[in-house]
Parts: sequence; C-alpha cells; structure tokens
Amino acid sequence: MAKNQVSEAEKKVAAAEKKKDNKPANPNGNWFQRAGKAIKKFFKDVKGEVKKIVWPDGKTVFKSTLVVLAVVAICGAAIFGVDQLLSVLLSLLKKAAQAVAEKSASSDTETTTAAIIAFKSFFLG
Repeated sequence: MAKNQVSEAEKKVAAAEKKKDNKPANPNGNWFQRAGKAIKKFFKDVKGEVKKIVWPDGKTVFKSTLVVLAVVAICGAAIFGVDQLLSVLLSLLKKAAQAVAEKSASSDTETTTAAIIAFKSFFLG
C-alpha cells in the first residue's frame, strides 16, 4: 500500500509540474494583448452606457432652446448697459482731468512767475 500511495503522490507531483510548465509567464498576456482587451472592454462599456441615455423629445428641446436664448439676451443687455455706464463715467473722468490739468497749467505759470520775481528780488536786491 505504501508503494501505491507513493506512486500516486509521484503522479500528483508530476501532474502539478506539467501544469506549471504549461502555464505562461504572464497569465494576462503581453502588453499588446492586454491593450486589445482593454480597448474591447472600453467600447463594450460605451455601448452599454449609450443604451441607457434618455433623449428628450422635440417639445422639450424647443422650450430649453428658448430659455437659453432668453437668458443670453438678458445677460447681453446687462453687459451692454454696464459697458455704456462705465464708458460715460470714464469720459466724465477724462474731461474732469483735462479741466484740472488746464487750471493747474495756468496756475503753475503764475506760481512760476511769482517764484522768479521773488528769487530775483532776494538775490539781486
């Protein structure tokens, strides 16, 4: 019996080694095989997801389009109004700056003339 058991054990060991030898180094295959499987799986998943999509009917699309156009028109009008307001304020600010510059230029001339007279009278007597 012992001999019979040993021979069965040897057979099992031999079968295991045989299976081990037939096993490829990488069970998933090389890089190209794995990439091919991944691409195939990706497109299979995409097909499954596309089947889940619920498309709106024409009436819903039309209403949504009208809402989008109305919101775009309102936002456009608001931006136009703010742009015009800032343009008017900027032109008023520019006019005020020019008026101050003109006034400053005329007073600078008077101040410069007075400074020259004071300088002459102080140093020249």
